[in-house]
Amino acid sequence: MVPRRPLPHGFFLGSHAVAEGLVTREQLPRLYRRVLRNVYAEPGLRSDHELKARAAALLMPSDAVLGGRSAAVWWHGDTAGLHDPVTVIVPPTSAWRGPQGVRVHRSAVAAGDLMVLDDGTRITTVQRTAWDVATLERTADAVACLDAMAHHRLLTPSMLRSLQDSAPGRWRGRRAMLALSLVDGRAQSPAESWVRVACHLAGLPAPVPQFVVVERGAWLAQVDLAWPEAKLIVEYEGAYHFDGEQIVKDDARYERLIAAGWRVIRLLAADLRDLDGVVVRIKAAL
Repeated sequence: MVPRRPLPHGFFLGSHAVAEGLVTREQLPRLYRRVLRNVYAEPGLRSDHELKARAAALLMPSDAVLGGRSAAVWWHGDTAGLHDPVTVIVPPTSAWRGPQGVRVHRSAVAAGDLMVLDDGTRITTVQRTAWDVATLERTADAVACLDAMAHHRLLTPSMLRSLQDSAPGRWRGRRAMLALSLVDGRAQSPAESWVRVACHLAGLPAPVPQFVVVERGAWLAQVDLAWPEAKLIVEYEGAYHFDGEQIVKDDARYERLIAAGWRVIRLLAADLRDLDGVVVRIKAAL
């Protein structure tokens, strides 16, 4: 039976839409995309972590808040993907477990550590988000997210210092300290952050992110990572580098760099799945 009222738009609770007669149970999976249990979205909406986080916000209790990398989406730290779990922070006494696709973290959130968006979605503030990212995520992912927030000047040096000063001495605090100490707002992609963290953990000298190569007063290129003293460059080539025009530009740029005595290690997405191998290549070249 075709519903008399307009079909729901955006994303919504399937059970509510059925109860209100807006759509039938049979129509739900045919007309809409299931985001989380009982949450559906229009097929035309962009499938990303923000959509998934907003879906989780429809399900979470009123005293819960989006946190970690899920809250970071609103602070330009959008490094979590569609398949990454949504981080929801609930009070320590809460019994809510959340559906599949949601990671529940039990912790107190002070009133000053949360904010409410115009649509009613509750997220943690920049500084609290940074702390939860640093404590909950593995170091490489934490640094990539925090680098992005710092790059957009939302996570400031003073915030980082404050977080480091307040970090407890427990294991989680030490892990957070490591991530916070490695934040560099010059990074412009998660790949740069991952490689930089891998080099640090391997004990290699720290590279300079987004290094500007100048030879005899002439600008040659701005590169992802560089060890100027060793004249070594690491470049990550994402999907756009395989565009026909971009390939020509890249080749010309690498020719200029090599002619000036620089060595270039070019990384693809497949290389990032073996960062130990990337570190071996860099170490051999230093």
